Amino acid sequence: MGDYKHIETSIGKYIASNYTRAIEVGIGRNDDAAKIVSSAGLLIRCTDVKVLGVFRGLPFSEDDIFSPDDSLYSGADVIYAIRPAPEMIPPLIELARRINADMIVYHLGFESYENGGEIIDCGVLLHRYHVRQKPSKRVD
Repeated sequence: MGDYKHIETSIGKYIASNYTRAIEVGIGRNDDAAKIVSSAGLLIRCTDVKVLGVFRGLPFSEDDIFSPDDSLYSGADVIYAIRPAPEMIPPLIELARRINADMIVYHLGFESYENGGEIIDCGVLLHRYHVRQKPSKRVD
């Protein structure tokens, strides 16, 4: 547990165990969680505002969360970010609302946004800021 990769491993395992189609936003140079999600067959893609690394076997799209291409995120049931800048949280929440996906963040230290969202303890503390709405069954 002293290994700093414990964070990414815990996040990757949580996402892989609880979702079916995931997107990591702001991957930067750290692809450890995405590799776990991808190896479970659940990763749609990773995004970042610029290409910082070469991720063998991981689908990647360059995208700016402040002006996202919603089509890149379509079909995801979760959008997650690991240590995003605090100013990224509001557009992440808005994107999750638009595409109807959960939005989960692992913050650096004790950061949080507004009320901190729903806290999920998966070995590390995650914050779920948006919960996807289940489609209602329509009766005609």
